[in-house]
Amino acid sequence: IKCVHIAGTKGKGSTATMLSKMMEANGYKVGLYTSPHVTSLHERIVVNSRMITRKEFLDLLNRVHPVLKKTDGQDDRPTFFEILTAIAFLHFCDHQVDIAIIETGLGGRLDSTNVITPEVVGITSISIDHQNLLGNTLDSIAEEKAGVMKKGIPVVTVEQDPAAMKILKKHAASLKAPLVVTGKDLDFSYRFESSREHGPHTRICLTTPTSRFEHLRVPLPGEHQAINCGLALAMLDRLKAQGYKIDDEKAVTGLNAVSMIGRMEMLCPDPRILVDGAHNAASIRALIQAIGQHIPYDSLIFIFGCNADKDVRGMLNELQYGADKVIFTRSNSPKAVFPTDLAEMYTDICSKMCQTAMTLREALRIARSAVTREDLICVTGSFYLVGQARDLFAPANAANNTP
Repeated sequence: IKCVHIAGTKGKGSTATMLSKMMEANGYKVGLYTSPHVTSLHERIVVNSRMITRKEFLDLLNRVHPVLKKTDGQDDRPTFFEILTAIAFLHFCDHQVDIAIIETGLGGRLDSTNVITPEVVGITSISIDHQNLLGNTLDSIAEEKAGVMKKGIPVVTVEQDPAAMKILKKHAASLKAPLVVTGKDLDFSYRFESSREHGPHTRICLTTPTSRFEHLRVPLPGEHQAINCGLALAMLDRLKAQGYKIDDEKAVTGLNAVSMIGRMEMLCPDPRILVDGAHNAASIRALIQAIGQHIPYDSLIFIFGCNADKDVRGMLNELQYGADKVIFTRSNSPKAVFPTDLAEMYTDICSKMCQTAMTLREALRIARSAVTREDLICVTGSFYLVGQARDLFAPANAANNTP
């Protein structure tokens, strides 16, 4: 399979989705492998915007089962993600995709997706996350992300923290992999604006060796999505340079069709309830900034829950700068931090008001009882929690918007 490989800390799924839509709009059959999912495992494996079906998934699982059976009792038995990756690759082969956009699961160097030799590598913004597996510094995390680079294969990235960029440049040079940085090697800029037709939104300008995109509207809200969009366009340009037939107007049409669940998604209009899968300090900061730019409100109430393997204190530190009130809860994940522990850490960081709720349903009840039409409730901290929120507001409950 011809592939594109995308690593990084945040924005991988958004970048991959934007690139896949632009390729699809140009007539290519595109496989897309992302993680985590929000409400259905099938979201992770997609061909031309169509999720893998339950039957297709089970058929492929039966095909890999004999191999899995041979590893029973072994220390190196494949993990859940490794099995899922094998199923994704088989699915893309069965559908004879022209190209597959592959997002790493965690890190890069040792990730199960790192068996591919891609056409181009993309590296999104690098920040602190998964410290227990990737290390506690940007240097160590960047080392893991840079592990997806291959000899001679072009790499496209965004402007990074100097420590991370130094590592990326070192690896690219050692592999003789051409490295392009949007905003440095490519003329890239973005600005926030508002119009009667589109409301608050971000526009970007990007000039590449083969294309010029001027005042292009970013389909997803937030400055961080403008950066992701620039990266997706720069990766598209590298594919064009390698012989892929890309029409820029068709690419823009595909880009305009992008929408993503669980990313600044409004679930309920009254009271307004927003969900976002931000799950590290940098993404919480970006979320607060994006809300401030795109959604007017009187008070901002966060319903927050996260997993213990995340930068918990870092996220709580960011929350204090945007939240008028926080209700701590937990998802169904076995790794979820207890709400009382989150509240204790938060009050240690700042003196802002907070409450706890043992379930998301209870947290929503508390929040809804205290807000006006002008206030905003935001559920964030993990995709597990966002998935539960979406389930509560499923079509069956849509009639009265009451979970």
